[in-house]
Amino acid sequence: MAQRLFLLDAYALIYRAYYAFIKAPRFDSKGRNTSAVFGFVLMLEDLLSKENPEEIAVVFDPAGGTFRHREYPAYKAQREETPEGIRIAVPLIRELLAAYRIPAVEVPDFEADDVIGTLSDLAAHAGHEVLMVTPDKDYGQLVTEHVRMYRPMQGGGYEIWGEAEIREKFGLDSPAQVIDYLALLGDKVDNIPGCKGIGEKGAQKLLSEYGTVENLLAHASEIKGATGKKLIEGADDIRLSY
Repeated sequence: MAQRLFLLDAYALIYRAYYAFIKAPRFDSKGRNTSAVFGFVLMLEDLLSKENPEEIAVVFDPAGGTFRHREYPAYKAQREETPEGIRIAVPLIRELLAAYRIPAVEVPDFEADDVIGTLSDLAAHAGHEVLMVTPDKDYGQLVTEHVRMYRPMQGGGYEIWGEAEIREKFGLDSPAQVIDYLALLGDKVDNIPGCKGIGEKGAQKLLSEYGTVENLLAHASEIKGATGKKLIEGADDIRLSY
């Protein structure tokens, strides 16, 4: 049986842990908000006890931004300042991971998503089964036969998204189309524009017919009515979003 590598998206899980206790925050004896630390450790202990992973690492975003911020200064620019409870939590969680002897991985200029995607591909080609532990839907584009999402759910527990689940949940023919799908929809959370006026159903229909954003834009002038006009006018935003 192939060894399983669990790759945890640190900040996605830390944020989720922090907000899980937002109505009943935890504080230590010094008055520091430790909700994120408490929630992250609960999640980690649950994962370790249920799955007993053969290999595991936690991947962090680097400080100071990434290549995306240079290429597109508006990237995530609208996000609110990081809560104090999360700023406090990160160095404490790093200390805890060292005590667990779990590697904390960080690559300058690249987000955790990029690093997890790269490690997942390398590990899968080396014969491992990969579980990407994250609630972030963007990871759907990385799912393959040997790379799946291990997705924490609200209220506890996990669900596993493989190729079949990605096709069903996104209404697409293949997980490889998730990047095209999200390029059309955009992402308000990350300030990614997408194509104005194209919604989920519209994106699904277009991709079922044209397969990829590249092919879709190549034939945009042939698409009649408002949809074709939206695609032509939004072509630069779609390419940027992709």
